[in-house]
Amino acid sequence: MPDLHPRQREVVANGLRHHLLEWDGGGGTTVLCLHGFLDLSWGFAFVAPSLAAAGYHVVAPDLRGHGDSDRIGPGGYYYFMDYVPDVADLVDQVARDRLALVGHSMGGSIALLYAATFPERPERVVAMESIHVREVPDEDLPRRCADWIEGVRRARLRGPRALPSLEACAERIRRFDPLCPPEVALFLAERGTIPVPGGRAFKHDPVHVTRGPYPYRRAQSEAYWRAVACPVLLLEASETELPPPPDMAERAASFRCARRQVISGAGHMMMRHRPDAIARAVLEFLASG
Repeated sequence: MPDLHPRQREVVANGLRHHLLEWDGGGGTTVLCLHGFLDLSWGFAFVAPSLAAAGYHVVAPDLRGHGDSDRIGPGGYYYFMDYVPDVADLVDQVARDRLALVGHSMGGSIALLYAATFPERPERVVAMESIHVREVPDEDLPRRCADWIEGVRRARLRGPRALPSLEACAERIRRFDPLCPPEVALFLAERGTIPVPGGRAFKHDPVHVTRGPYPYRRAQSEAYWRAVACPVLLLEASETELPPPPDMAERAASFRCARRQVISGAGHMMMRHRPDAIARAVLEFLASG
C-alpha cells in the first residue's frame, strides 16, 4: 500500500482553493502530478512515494472541481484552458528551482498546455494517454450548444448521485475500471467520496459529466504540442480502453522531442494497475540526459 501520510495543505491558485498532497524527498526538483478526469490527487498515491524516495519533491493537487478543491460555482464551467492558469499559480507557489510535470489523461493534456505556454519552465513532461482524443465528424454545433446548456441545467438540479455505501462506491470504480484491484478501489473510494443523504457521493462536481460545446480538433492541440520545448514521454497502456488513434504517430511527431513507451498489463487508469512500472518509467525519464 502507498504512503498514507503525505503532507496535506491548501493553496489558493487563480482565486480557487486547491487541496494538495506532498511527498518531500528533499531535492530541488518538483514533480507536479496532475490527475485525470473525475480522479483526484490520491490517484498518485501509488506512484509518488517511489519518486520521493529517489529524492524528488512530489506535489499532487486536486484540480478545480475535483476532490477537496473548490468548484467553480454558479455560472462557471470546466474548460481545459481554465486549468492552465490554475497550474501556473500552483507552480509559482509550490515548485522549487527545477520542475517536471507528470499528468494522466486530462491531467497530461493540461501539463502539455502549460509546458507550451511556459516553455522555459518545465524540464520534462510525462503524459499518460493524453493525446488520444479522437476528432469527431462535423456536427450541428448550435444543437450541441443547446444540448450542453440543457445538460448543465440537469446536472445542477440533480446534484451528486448517492450510492448506498463505501463498498458500493468501490464497486462503481471497478465497474468502469475492471483491472483496478479491490483494495485500491476501496482506498480511492474512502478518499474520493463524502457522506450525503442516502449514502455517499463522489467528490467531483456533477457538472463535469456534461458534454461541452466545443468539439476536439487535432490542429489546435498540435499548435501547443509543437511549442513544448522540453523532452516528453508519452506513456500508453497495453490493455487500454482508449486505443491510440490511427494518426498517433503523426501526433507524437508534432513534439520537438518525444518518445512513446507502453506499460504492459495496464489499462487507461494505469497508475492503479502498474504503479511500480509507472514509477520506474518516470524515474528513468527524469534521470535521462
